[in-house]
Amino acid sequence: MSTYVIGDIQGCDDELVELLTLIRFDATVDRVYFVGDLVNRGPKSAEALRRVKALADAGVADCVLGNHDFFLIMAFERFSKLHSGDTLDQVLRQPDARALVDWLRQRPLIIEIGTNVIVHAGLLPAWTVADAAALAREIEHELRGSNYREFLRKLFGNEPRIWHDDLAGVARHRAVVNAFARLRFCTAFSEIEFHEKRDASFAPDGYSPWFALPGRRSSSAHVISGHWSSEGLRLLPTVSLLDSGCLWGGALTARRLDDGAIFQVPSQQAMSLMSD
Repeated sequence: MSTYVIGDIQGCDDELVELLTLIRFDATVDRVYFVGDLVNRGPKSAEALRRVKALADAGVADCVLGNHDFFLIMAFERFSKLHSGDTLDQVLRQPDARALVDWLRQRPLIIEIGTNVIVHAGLLPAWTVADAAALAREIEHELRGSNYREFLRKLFGNEPRIWHDDLAGVARHRAVVNAFARLRFCTAFSEIEFHEKRDASFAPDGYSPWFALPGRRSSSAHVISGHWSSEGLRLLPTVSLLDSGCLWGGALTARRLDDGAIFQVPSQQAMSLMSD
């Protein structure tokens, strides 16, 4: 039995099939987890989402929610409009769109496997893994509840930018989701910078990559994330960044947790400037 974690797919379903073939994924014994952003901007969002859902329904996979997954949920509920370059209409026009989006809405924000912690973007330096898991459960409760549409209606926005334990209501929910789904740069005081999407060398004054801050309280665990395509595949002692930019002409990456082995297949997409 082997356990794998796969980076951001973003609708690159052909590469996902090729990667599962490369690792010889055996659904009778293996398990696979995804760091989120299953959909958007790639050519086959519906197929990728349907494939991961089928694996999860078979009990051999799960994924955390990424920012593009949240965007799909919001677009389906008509709380957000699609932008140029989005390909979520591939999902929205499917006859099983409701089933796909409902399944996605019930995914976790964090998955713990032993000392490995899977999230989409990162963890604020103020959070221990236990803190992050408790906060994730708050959001998951709202997303899975009967009033989820009212919760979603107020979710998007950049404020508050600084996390405080005493945040409540919409401000608390928004800060938690932004950290899990959008984090790249922040301060030691858990203030998020939302605009810079280039690699770590472009850190704005006063900010650092979330994983590089001294005293980060989740550093006792191995955090596995995606989201930061411009940073690419990066393997550090306590962090693995797995978004190797498949959407932008890079590669789709899997890491085997049992021994840390890396597997990649090249992108079939045209090479372009990496973005969010």
